[in-house]
Amino acid sequence: MSEEPPATPSWLSPGPTAWASGGGVPTDNVSVPATFPAEESLAPRQLPLLINPWDVVLCTSGTLIACENALVVLVIWQNPALRAPMFLLIGSLALADLLAGLGLVLHFTCAYLLQSDSAQLLTVGLVVASFSASVFSLLAITIDRYLSLYYALTYNSERTAAFTYTMLVLLWGLSLCLGLLPVTGVNCLAEEATCSVVRPLTKNNIAVLSVSFLLLFGLMLQLYVQICKIVMRHAHQIALQHHFLTASPHYVTTRKGVSTLAIILGTFAACWMPFTVYSLIADYTYPPLYTYATLVPATYNSVINPVIYAFRNQEIQKALWLVCCGCIPASVAQRARTPSDV
Repeated sequence: MSEEPPATPSWLSPGPTAWASGGGVPTDNVSVPATFPAEESLAPRQLPLLINPWDVVLCTSGTLIACENALVVLVIWQNPALRAPMFLLIGSLALADLLAGLGLVLHFTCAYLLQSDSAQLLTVGLVVASFSASVFSLLAITIDRYLSLYYALTYNSERTAAFTYTMLVLLWGLSLCLGLLPVTGVNCLAEEATCSVVRPLTKNNIAVLSVSFLLLFGLMLQLYVQICKIVMRHAHQIALQHHFLTASPHYVTTRKGVSTLAIILGTFAACWMPFTVYSLIADYTYPPLYTYATLVPATYNSVINPVIYAFRNQEIQKALWLVCCGCIPASVAQRARTPSDV
C-alpha cells in the first residue's frame, strides 16, 4: 500500500503542489509514491493539488474577520455622531482587521489558484501591513484611553483631535512601509536558507516585527497599569465621600473596569505572544505544524477585537440597533457609562 504524500503548507513553500515538484522544505527522506506518474508526464493542470486543512482554517478565520469588522466600519462610517477621536481609533482598528481578513482570503485564493510568487508577495505584504496596523491601532486606543483619564478636563479639545489624526497617519504610514518590504525585495524567494517560519518573509524581517511587537506590548502594559492606578484613585476618592469603601457601587464598577482591562491585555498577549516568541527562535526547517498552531491564534485576536472595543460600546450598540431593526431597546438607551467601559 502506498502512503499519501503530505500537503505542503502554502505559507511555508513555493506553492501547495511543491511536494510534487521537489520545492519547499527539503524532503530527503520522503519518496514520491509510485501511484503518481513522473512530473514530466503531467501537464501543469494535471499535477496533484492537495489543500492543506490549516490553510482552510486561516481562510475561514479571514472570512469571519472580514465580515465582522466590515459591520463595524460600516456603522462608524454611516453615523455622523461617531466622529470623536475614540471612534476614529476604533474604526482604524476595524479597518485594519478587515484588510487582514481579506488578506488571508486572498492569500489562500492566490496560493491554490494563481500559484504566483508576485501574488504571494502582494498578499503577504497586505497581511503584514494589516496586522501591523491592527496592533498599532490597539496601542493608539490605549494611549487615547490613558489621555482621556489623565487629562479629563481638557480631553475634548481640538488638540486631542489633531493628536488623534497624527497617530492615525503615523501608524498607517509605518504599517504600509512594513507591508511593502516583501514586495520591494526584502524576501527569501531567491535564497530559501534566509526564510523565516512564514515564507516569503526573511528571518531578519520577522525578527524586527516580533521585537517591535514585544516593545509595543510592554508599552501597552505600562499604560494599562497607569490607567488602573488613575481609575482606582478616583474610585477611592468617591468611595470615601460615601463612607462605604467596600460597599460603594463605584468601587464595584471600578473593580469590574480593572478586570476588563486585564482581560483586554491578557487576550492580546494570549493571541500574539506564542507566534511572536516562536518566530524569534524558529526558522523554515521547523515543522510547519508549529507555525500554524501559533499563527491561527494570532488571527483570532482580530475576531475578538470588535467584541471588546466596538460591540461593547454604548454608542455603537445604539447605531447597530438602528441599522438592524430601526429602534433602540430601552435597556441600551438608558444604560449609563461606567468604569468598566474603559
